Amino acid sequence: MVLIVGSTGLVGTEICRLLTTQKTPFRALVRKDSAAEKVETLKELGADIAVGDLKDPDSLDKACQGIDKIISTASCTLTGREGDSIETVDHQGQLSLVKSAKKAGVKHFVFVSFKNNTSNPNPLSDAKRAVEDALADARGMTCCSLQANYFMEIWLSPALGFDFPNGKARIYGDGDNKLSWVSFKDVARFAVAALDENMAANRIHDIGGPEALSPKEVIQIFEKIHGKNFEVEHVPVEALLQQKANSPYPLEQSFAALMLDYAEGNAMDMTEVGKHLNAPLASVQDYAVAVRG
Repeated sequence: MVLIVGSTGLVGTEICRLLTTQKTPFRALVRKDSAAEKVETLKELGADIAVGDLKDPDSLDKACQGIDKIISTASCTLTGREGDSIETVDHQGQLSLVKSAKKAGVKHFVFVSFKNNTSNPNPLSDAKRAVEDALADARGMTCCSLQANYFMEIWLSPALGFDFPNGKARIYGDGDNKLSWVSFKDVARFAVAALDENMAANRIHDIGGPEALSPKEVIQIFEKIHGKNFEVEHVPVEALLQQKANSPYPLEQSFAALMLDYAEGNAMDMTEVGKHLNAPLASVQDYAVAVRG
């Protein structure tokens, strides 16, 4: 049995769909106030529902009983719930999950993380690295950390200023440095593939898309496919540095750091790790076509 933590989120729900297709039994951790429609979707997928919270260690102990493997995608970054923070969810909450997993005799743990610039520390990256260190020290339990690149469905969306329906795009930095934009669906596929402990031979895997593209190159793709010229707004690196330095809020500091890393670029070679999947990775062009409307 596989436990999915973060099962109502973007990546977590997709993982559950994939496990259903593969006929792999799984348990979905949901919170008592999780959206009813999301919980119903998980039930329809055949999930064994466990009610719990990363902030409640006792509930994690119960959820881990009878579990062989865990995939955790949970993060506070998109929840906005009272009591959720980087410290309570991404740091202490995930560490509590690792502790509960060890106590329950879980054999394998897949952690969905992200790759960051080590010279640009921030509360979110510090939390992720602390969890990865705890997993590395977990005797008797193999582990695999998937350090994902920028999700195209998030970072190339109107929510973050990439307003393709109206032909407007916000770029962080000068837009010349390349990133290996990745689809959340491919991250989910890698997470399921990582349930095979052979993939854990290398504890940490870079997870990106099929090609590295600069934001300017991404805009050119969208302009061609959507048949319009984009109005481009640049957010200077200096403004992001100031935002990170001046904000008293860990989440704001972390988002500013993510934007700074975006500006610096994050290209990945997916040749080797991509062999773990049996279908091609989604490209930015695929995504641009899908959202053309």
